[in-house]
Amino acid sequence: MEFRRISSLPPYVFTIIDGLKVAARRDGVDVVDLGFGNPDLPSPDVAVEKLAEAARNSRNHRYSSSRGLPKLREAVADLYIRRFGVALDPETEVITTIGAKEGFSHLMWVLLGPGDSALVPSPSYPIHIWGPLFAGAGVQYIPMGGTDRDLIGEITEAIDSAWPRPRVLVVSFPHNPTTTCVDLDFFQRLVDLAREKEIVIVHDNAYAELGFDGYQPPSILQAEGAKDVAVELYSMTKSFSMAGWRVAYMVGNAEIVAALQKLKSYLDYGTFQPIQIAATVTLNEDPEHPREVQEIYQRRRDTLCDGLARIGWEMDPPRGTMFAWAPIPDPYREMGSVEFCSFLVREAQVATSPGVGFGPGGEGFVRFALIENEQRIGQAVRNLKRALTKLG
Repeated sequence: MEFRRISSLPPYVFTIIDGLKVAARRDGVDVVDLGFGNPDLPSPDVAVEKLAEAARNSRNHRYSSSRGLPKLREAVADLYIRRFGVALDPETEVITTIGAKEGFSHLMWVLLGPGDSALVPSPSYPIHIWGPLFAGAGVQYIPMGGTDRDLIGEITEAIDSAWPRPRVLVVSFPHNPTTTCVDLDFFQRLVDLAREKEIVIVHDNAYAELGFDGYQPPSILQAEGAKDVAVELYSMTKSFSMAGWRVAYMVGNAEIVAALQKLKSYLDYGTFQPIQIAATVTLNEDPEHPREVQEIYQRRRDTLCDGLARIGWEMDPPRGTMFAWAPIPDPYREMGSVEFCSFLVREAQVATSPGVGFGPGGEGFVRFALIENEQRIGQAVRNLKRALTKLG
């Protein structure tokens, strides 16, 4: 049987490392998992308590609204005023999605079709690459990893030289996997460029609350004129440790919000209503929870980066996200990221993500996810020191 839409999908390289990890654990080996970015911190107490209460009310077991409950959209608008100073109309500029991944994927269906193209950073979170492809569009890559000024130049050149002319630019800062961070001036220049070139910006603000050392990630909607050309996804997955709840929002350009709402009205009835109720209460009553999460991830970052530096594995400590992006040490670089990460599972009992899994621009790197506590991260560093005998 032929499955045409997925026939071109390559093997998911992360499953190689996961398979090695599972096999090792089955044999009784203690593997420290710093691979899959699956938040380990508990969800806010208020969210859990409200979910249980709302789930006991049978009226909440009915179909919900695909655009999101009005009070939830109002809570999101309040969040944007409080956090970014951005005013949103909850009726026309906010829509809830069943996690950011669902929202992004369906948004690509709205914005793109066969014959269109999207500009996407490389490396990138995989759905940022495959979302446009699933919509039938082409993808053109922008190398990620230089300064923000270099990146503006790369984007401008890509727009001017690409054929067909890109309709959509996908960005995400702080960036997964490279941890690249930008400031509001970068977003202003990006918005100005998009208005000049008539291109839509989709900003996945997944790590909006996870900035370190005093850095506070901006929203693209803070840039003047952003609502003319941009939408932004904001998720409770990382900042509120609510990964399995699947609740996120798309905000910004009212015309694009309306288009996604129309598509979703044909496809789904929204997130389970008790989850929406719990999310509303959490945003309103526990707005400081992301700060607690951020502090934990910063301590974990320090433990990992300081530990790697001590054993001779140099990298730039990230200013944001819940990841660290490390070049493969020179003595091991020729192995490539998949073989090197496989080696780390076998010899160091540490699982990481191979950079090539995030696109061709990721080869030569590995990504660490800060999803274990400081003690376990310290154990991982000791294991790495023992296994990486070629480090100075």
